[in-house]
Amino acid sequence: MSSSNRPEAWSWHLLGLIAPGVILYGNLTGGIWTLAGVILLLVVYPILDLASGVARPACPPRTRAGPLDAIPYLHVMLQLAVITALLWRVQQDGNAWTTWAATLSSGINTGTSAIVVAHELGHSRPLTLRWWLARFNLLTALYLHFTMEHNRHHHPAVATAADPASAPRDRAFWRHLTRSVPGQFASAWQISNNSGRRGPANSVLHGLLVKVTLVALLWLALSWWCALAIIVQALVAVFLLEYVNYIQHYGLYRSPDQPVSEQHAWQSEARWSRWTLLELPLHPAHHLEPSLKFWQLKPSADAPTLPAGYYALFWPCLFPSLWRRWIDPVLPPDPLITETT
Repeated sequence: MSSSNRPEAWSWHLLGLIAPGVILYGNLTGGIWTLAGVILLLVVYPILDLASGVARPACPPRTRAGPLDAIPYLHVMLQLAVITALLWRVQQDGNAWTTWAATLSSGINTGTSAIVVAHELGHSRPLTLRWWLARFNLLTALYLHFTMEHNRHHHPAVATAADPASAPRDRAFWRHLTRSVPGQFASAWQISNNSGRRGPANSVLHGLLVKVTLVALLWLALSWWCALAIIVQALVAVFLLEYVNYIQHYGLYRSPDQPVSEQHAWQSEARWSRWTLLELPLHPAHHLEPSLKFWQLKPSADAPTLPAGYYALFWPCLFPSLWRRWIDPVLPPDPLITETT
């Protein structure tokens, strides 16, 4: 079998453990190292994203997981270590610049490791180990309603006006952020109501109480600065989650009675994004078969393709005019709806 007809080596996905490991080291070491996660993820990774290119022809997906099934569990353990080390750093440094540098780095890890892994593990049967680990990761992001809204609303409503996570053409990221976050919370609340869990029984309310209790315990048992650091790093993580939601479906539209296809999510085959984000950029394949594990996903020849990987698109996305200059030429023609920024 030629190399192009073989799946990629599973070990490439170990690269995703670099960032959590570096951020953990920075939290423990202190000083200038607390900025390591910021520099690595926001400066170095965009360059690697562009430099690593894409595989041509695309390699086929794996038929057996091998060691790959263990990688999400390693991410969970590293997330626990990063958050624990962050709290220790805050206790050591108090209200110092290193505290907030470590908080920013940890939030980036929560957004690029913990939530991505929660997305992967959240497509599991409720109350299984994988499901509980997804819940733990989402708790560190203070975003427990994500699995319910994502699985039960985003997937069936993707690329329609009813989906708060799907951004129509010409909506800037900053506007999308202000609509998507409250929209997804309200959607999850309504899902719980519709399932019969109303009022005090609403599961989103339960999650909210758990999050408030966690922050209060950190305040009482450790310090106000520890509680604030957890809130700030969670805000950073949610910001990154919404950035990913934005680029995954920007400008794509389907009518509610139209079946979901590979045309309703953006794809990127950028190696660095794929290897470090559990194949998340192969998003059309995930929407077609949400139950597939990350190592089973494969690129689609018919899916709209982003001009670069997730890291490389981050900075352009923050500047609407630059974003449109890059994305508009590859947008599918004649979307059915538009929205003025």
